[in-house]
Amino acid sequence: MEESVKYLNNAEFLPEVIALANEGHDVTIPLRGFSMRPFLEDGRDLAILTKIDRPLKVGDIVLAELAPGHYALHRIFRLNKTHVQMLGDGNLRPDPVIRHEDVKVIVKAFLRKGSKTPDYVDGKKFQRYSKFWMKVRPARRWFLAVWRRLPMGVRNKII
Repeated sequence: MEESVKYLNNAEFLPEVIALANEGHDVTIPLRGFSMRPFLEDGRDLAILTKIDRPLKVGDIVLAELAPGHYALHRIFRLNKTHVQMLGDGNLRPDPVIRHEDVKVIVKAFLRKGSKTPDYVDGKKFQRYSKFWMKVRPARRWFLAVWRRLPMGVRNKII
């Protein structure tokens, strides 16, 4: 029996993911792009998304709609009562400011390097990484320049 595969772009796929998560399901999606390096790699890692059940805070990783049909999974960088600004860990410049309602779901955990054991975002390991990475923001440019030049095998051993 031949298996049928259907490919969807993010504008088609992610609203379905968001709907499932907001119905109370944990939804696992593959990560695409390089904006969350060095902890998360394109095509290697997965994110487990869930509905937002608490107030957002700086440091949360969320899936948000930056413009109609254009989504990003990034860390909250700034936040006030009405607006949110995100910054990908592998990016040097923050995303545009968006409204709270544009933040659709929150990341619960990641499956990294083919592991079946989730790295929960509220776990000690991920919290230490997050605090460190937020503090070294001024030096990210140099760290990421070196990181991009390392072979994947070396990257996988480091982080």
